Amino acid sequence: MSLVEINFDGIVGPSHNYAGLSLGNIASASHGGDISYPRAAALQGVAKMRGNMERGLAQGFFLPLPRPNFGLIRDLAIDASAPRQLLAAAWSASSMWTANAATVSPAPDTADGRCHLTPANLVTMAHRAQEWRDTKAQLDIAFGNREHFAIHDAVLPTFGDEGAANHMRFCEGHGSEGVEVFVYGRQGGKFPARQHEQASRAVARLHGLDPAKCVFIEQNPEAIEAGAFHNDVVSVANERVLFTHERAFADRQGAYDAIAAAFPALLVVEVPESAVSLDEAIRSYLFNAQLLTLPTGEMALVVPTECRDSASVWAWCEKMLASNGPIRQVIPVDVKQSMANGGGPACLRLRVVADPATVDPRFMLDEMKADRIEAVIAETWPDQIDPADIGTDALAKTVIEAREALLTVLSLDTLA
Repeated sequence: MSLVEINFDGIVGPSHNYAGLSLGNIASASHGGDISYPRAAALQGVAKMRGNMERGLAQGFFLPLPRPNFGLIRDLAIDASAPRQLLAAAWSASSMWTANAATVSPAPDTADGRCHLTPANLVTMAHRAQEWRDTKAQLDIAFGNREHFAIHDAVLPTFGDEGAANHMRFCEGHGSEGVEVFVYGRQGGKFPARQHEQASRAVARLHGLDPAKCVFIEQNPEAIEAGAFHNDVVSVANERVLFTHERAFADRQGAYDAIAAAFPALLVVEVPESAVSLDEAIRSYLFNAQLLTLPTGEMALVVPTECRDSASVWAWCEKMLASNGPIRQVIPVDVKQSMANGGGPACLRLRVVADPATVDPRFMLDEMKADRIEAVIAETWPDQIDPADIGTDALAKTVIEAREALLTVLSLDTLA
């Protein structure tokens, strides 16, 4: 098999709105109540995927989940007297951030030589806790080849699991054996720590990982309180490189030492607080970036355009490139609609190391399929959604029909 890293991006759903549901996500909270633009958001996401294909990278996608979620509305008896946020949860398009869809352990790391995926239970936030079963339905189809993939149920909701957003992997090459790093938080701060240590350890056991090749690290509570609700807001890894903020981990040097003990080839690219403050790193989402290995072997960092707009962040990027370190390109992309709801380029993708030939081809993107997706979005996605529209019959009809049109054009009507 030819194992490569495939980025599976979430197509932004037609119910994309700003309800400010995510406590601890400063961008989401600050834009709560704003008018959203689902069509623009979805087209921005497809453009980002096209960019990766143009760079010669394998690209997949996941579909929006069914919204409004009438099952949730029924189970919580949501009516006109219910809190507005409960209604908004049933309309949430947060599955677009597929970094939270699952945790993935590639075949070279696992005891049975298959790629293992565990959907995240996302129990900390009501609008996300509803996702995992529908997410698993997609994973079961996309990775249905049981010779090469194993799909688990989510970890029991006693322990919160937020998926790949708190998981990193180090390796000499994507197809070689790796070391998997799980980052967790501790409760007690003003914002919830969403990843529980025991959830991370359960996933590692489910995936049949070698304990000597697993590292468990505590996220810095200061970073969580500053708005780094997931580790991927303050650090990102690719192959031998850890790109991280100085204040990402509770025990900075201890974290580096623990990773290096399991993976001696580790290269740390650390951004000091004196160059880019923690607050500015979170505001710009410098670390919520896609750190990619291009076909040339060079590494590129795909960042939101907000990084280019920040004097301190862009100055650091230019200095990093001039230093001739392992990251050789910084590529800004426009995902402003996602950013306003608290998700950057890294939030929008789930990395799966696999042979593309073993993935259901309906979930793999090519230029023709991208054209079809864009055409459906342009024709059926709402141009804008005012928070007052949430819950109306007219918007529900539009959102349901838009998603059904996308399923039909992709021959995935079984997910309706």
